[in-house]
Amino acid sequence: MSTEQLLKTPLHALHLELGARMVPFAGYDMPVQYPLGVMKEHQHTRDQAGLFDVSHMGQIRLTGPGAAQALETLVPVDIIDLPVGMQRYAMFTNANGGILDDLMVANLGNNELFLVVNAACKDQDLAHLRTHIGDQCDIEPLFEARALLALQGPAAVTVLARLAPDVAKMTFMQFQRVTLLGMDCFVSRSGYTGEDGFEISVPAAEAEKLARALLAEPEVAAIGLGARDSLRLEAGLCLYGHDMNTDTTPIEASLLWAISKVRRADGARAGGFPGAETVFAQQHNGVSRKRVGLLPQERTPVREGAEIVNETGEIIGTVCSGGFGPTLGGPLAMGYLDAAYTILETPVWAIVRGKRVPLLVSKMPFVAQRYYRG
Repeated sequence: MSTEQLLKTPLHALHLELGARMVPFAGYDMPVQYPLGVMKEHQHTRDQAGLFDVSHMGQIRLTGPGAAQALETLVPVDIIDLPVGMQRYAMFTNANGGILDDLMVANLGNNELFLVVNAACKDQDLAHLRTHIGDQCDIEPLFEARALLALQGPAAVTVLARLAPDVAKMTFMQFQRVTLLGMDCFVSRSGYTGEDGFEISVPAAEAEKLARALLAEPEVAAIGLGARDSLRLEAGLCLYGHDMNTDTTPIEASLLWAISKVRRADGARAGGFPGAETVFAQQHNGVSRKRVGLLPQERTPVREGAEIVNETGEIIGTVCSGGFGPTLGGPLAMGYLDAAYTILETPVWAIVRGKRVPLLVSKMPFVAQRYYRG
C-alpha cells in the first residue's frame, strides 16, 4: 500500500511537525518513533507521561434497551451486569472458539455501550455486530467522528487533573464523560502500557487542540508505536493478529481470566457465546498448546516467528511477540508452546539465524503493572 493510500488520523500533521518517523500500520500512516527515540520514549512513559495517538482504533456506540443482552451473545463476558461507569476487556469469538478480535466495552448508562476495537479489525467487527445483533440495538460507528488519545505513565493523573480535577478520583477501568478544554470527551483510566494512565475519546476536529495542550505540559512527551509495543510486551499484554487470532482460543491464549465467572460452564449464564462448547471443553480437559512468557538467557533478541525447540531439537512452539525490554534491561518474548513445556522455568531454545538461543519459560508480566486501583 502506497503512502497516498494510507489513512491518516486527525493528528497526522502534528506527528510530521514533531518529526515523527511514519510507518504503515493497520492501514494508517502512523508514528513509530519521534526524535527522542524508542528507548527514551519507553523510559519517559515509565518515569513521567507519554502521549500516544491511538485514533486508528475503532470506536462504536451501541444503544437501546437490548444492547447489553445482545452484545453478551457475542462475547464470553458479563455485559448485562457491567456497572455504569465501568469498562471491561472482552473478545469476539467464532463458532470454533477462535478470537475474532479483542475489545473494550464500557457502560455509559441509559442503555448505551461504548466499544473500542482494534484498527485492523474494525470494519469486520462492525459487520459482525450488524449481522448478529443489528436487529436488537442501534450500532453507530464513530470511526471518523472521534479520535482516541492515550496518556500513560505515573504523571498522567497529575497532568490530566489540571484540566479536569475529578479524574484523580477515578480508579482502574472506570469510564466517565469528562469535559476537557470545553470538549465532550469520554475518559477511561486504563491503557496498554502496564502503567497508570487514561484513554481519552475526543471529537476528531478537536483532537489536535487537546493533544497540543497535553504536550505543552512539562511531564508529557509524544510517544510512537515502537515504545507502545515494548511497553505492552513488558506488561505481558496481547497484540491481536500476533499473540492471538481466529485459530487461537481464549484458553490457548492464557486469557481464562477474561471469561467472566458468570459465563463459564458452571456460571449462572453459562455459555451463550460462539464456540462456548469448545472453550469449556478446553478449560476442562486442557489444551495442547498455550501462550507463555519467555526470557532469553543471552542478549540476542528473539523475534516473532522464531521456532522453539526442546533439548533434542524437536519443534515445540513458535514465538508470537519478541524484542528488547528497556525497563527489564534485556530481551523478552511470548510464544505458544506444547503444553508439556509450559511449566515455569522450563528450559527451551529458539532458533535465531540458525543458532539455538536458550530461553526459560517465565511468568508474566515481565515488569510489574502499576494500574491505580484506589
